[in-house]
Amino acid sequence: MEIEQTGLPGIGLRHEFTTRSGRRVAVVSHRTGRRDLVIYDPHDPDQACETVTLNDDEADALAELLGAPRIIRRLNELHREVEGLVSEKLPIPANSPYAGRPMGDAQVRTRTGASIVAIVRGAQIVASPAPDFVLAAGDVVVVVGSADSVQAVAGILADG
Repeated sequence: MEIEQTGLPGIGLRHEFTTRSGRRVAVVSHRTGRRDLVIYDPHDPDQACETVTLNDDEADALAELLGAPRIIRRLNELHREVEGLVSEKLPIPANSPYAGRPMGDAQVRTRTGASIVAIVRGAQIVASPAPDFVLAAGDVVVVVGSADSVQAVAGILADG
């Protein structure tokens, strides 16, 4: 699927794509942090027939609803295709040296070869978290790698 990105001077960015059925859908990310979900008129592709403004919680909920099943499906496919690949959910203990610190500080991939592919915080799922994502006690980190590398990540998150 091809996603087009367009800079909107003074506003932010628009990401849009066309569905298999021919409908154009866009997300406009404003510099203020506001996001608009835009559905275009099927008869006039330059005319929006519906615009829904989403606050942070609503945008996170929609991303979770749309993204979580895809992440799980991709992990399951990888497990079938790559022998020896495992994924584990590892909690961040309250006494972890990385609780309250950016994820990148742990240097998990460099130190173990495993990858953190998602963070679960309460009902929220953060897919492909950036290195500056701040971990919190109680977060659950989804790690993918060999059994040994995943165990090494568990040790890093618990003890440093």
